[in-house]
Amino acid sequence: MTSVETENNGDPKNDNAENKTVPHVRDIEVQTKSTEDDLQNNYCDDTDSGGNDRRKSGRGPLDRLQVVVEWTSKNMLLVLTIAGILFGLAFGFLGRLANFSPPSIMIVSFPGEILMRLLKMFILPLIVSSLIAGMAQLDSKSSGRMGFRVLSYYMGTTFLATIVGIVMVLMINPGDPSIRTSIPKLEANVVTKISTLDAILDILRNMVPENLIQACFQQAQTIYKEESPMIFDPHLEKNFGKNRVFKPTLVYRDGTNVMGMIMFCLAFGLLAGQMGAKGRLMVDFFVVLNEITMKLVGAVMWYSPFGIACLIAGKIMSIENLSATAEMLGLYMATVIVALIIHAVVTLPLIFWLFTRSNPAVFFRGMMQAWVTALGTASSAATLPVTFRCLEENNKIDPRVTRFVVSVGATVNMDGTALYEAVAAIFIAQMNGIPLGMGEIITVSITATLASVGAASIPSSALITMLLVLTALGLPTDDVSLLFTVDWILDRIRTSINVLGDGYGAGIVYHLSKTELEKMDVERKLDNLETGIAPGTEEIFSSKGLLLDSAGSVEIHM
Repeated sequence: MTSVETENNGDPKNDNAENKTVPHVRDIEVQTKSTEDDLQNNYCDDTDSGGNDRRKSGRGPLDRLQVVVEWTSKNMLLVLTIAGILFGLAFGFLGRLANFSPPSIMIVSFPGEILMRLLKMFILPLIVSSLIAGMAQLDSKSSGRMGFRVLSYYMGTTFLATIVGIVMVLMINPGDPSIRTSIPKLEANVVTKISTLDAILDILRNMVPENLIQACFQQAQTIYKEESPMIFDPHLEKNFGKNRVFKPTLVYRDGTNVMGMIMFCLAFGLLAGQMGAKGRLMVDFFVVLNEITMKLVGAVMWYSPFGIACLIAGKIMSIENLSATAEMLGLYMATVIVALIIHAVVTLPLIFWLFTRSNPAVFFRGMMQAWVTALGTASSAATLPVTFRCLEENNKIDPRVTRFVVSVGATVNMDGTALYEAVAAIFIAQMNGIPLGMGEIITVSITATLASVGAASIPSSALITMLLVLTALGLPTDDVSLLFTVDWILDRIRTSINVLGDGYGAGIVYHLSKTELEKMDVERKLDNLETGIAPGTEEIFSSKGLLLDSAGSVEIHM
């Protein structure tokens, strides 16, 4: 910890002291430069005429081994997580050969279920504490600009994802009418009646919850209940007819209303920050709560490799007719996966490079732990704590940016979901022999983009958003059940793409907002020095970790 005095009160001694320190710093720079020159000269002395390092030629393998060991020890959690995924795949396919009973499969999956419950347990306190603490350090203008950048990025990348999916499904043409008769459908009650208008209104309702406590564990959804008035025949003394009438009813289903909690926390955090000294105690509370939650998540993550392995193994062993399903829907799966890879490898990195002029591969390496975790858990919300850590610790993104961008992105940024829905809708049309013109294709792109936004606020969002796209095109909704047999693997891949898109978005927004954030830190520091600091300390929730105490000094956490 380094302490830097911010006031000298006009004392000439302080000026002299400052003048003495400057040559000292320059001397250090000169010494460092000369040391680098000496090292370069020594390197030249140790190289032969061909430029090969004589020292490395003698012990090159040991050096490379040491580098591998150091990298492995530094990224042990990432290595264990990747190993867990590979072990889960291997154990799952071997378990299918052993033909495990359902109770045995349940026991295999149980550690994975515990992992999901642990991660989901931290979603609510993490979103609440991080959003309030982060927004309290932003003014209304900065938060407005940041919000505009976030929404513009999310809507743009989601629309581009649907375009990539549409192009790939039209090029590959995976639809085959024989698939409809080869794969058995699920039960009829799986497909639910849904209206586009009702889905949009449900999103708006959930953005403004009527009960904040209820929003922590329930969210509103419009369902259609069937009313069947019976017509009675007095002569035959039995019911002979039935009129089917569906009536829309608003109900509350289990599941955290993430959209409503985000809207409340954004407003609460902004107002708490504008209250100044009066709201400092409340802001400090949420800063500490966020720090405690992140420490708990850090401990849980060391359990995640084992839990992810059990999740994947149990899922593979529980699938019926895996080979037949892969044979029938293999081309459809390949279309979705190739489109997702193109979006992740080409579209997102290109956008990141255009805005930041930074190497997207380096940024992805910092995000790899979050990407692998999303691949194993198939939940962007459950991956939220890991995404925060990767962005802030590995890629050095300001926490005020990550807590806002990633929290909102976990709800509204569904690049992979929109791409998947576009491909699936056109695949169903091809499977039914229904040709789609340019107007219908444009409808698919727009509907898939809009349906994916806010889909997390609806229970069973993948099913409902898919039905919205099919309804807009007039396609049969019963065929959705055909795709459920392979959705377990596609869901994991598209979720990992969603998390990757959130990370790139945070990097872009931070690059565009860096000057504003630094200016805000300076202004806040000067205001605190002019008005005085309340007894105790105030921690500013920023990437520099500034800590101002009542003595007027600034301590920087190194």
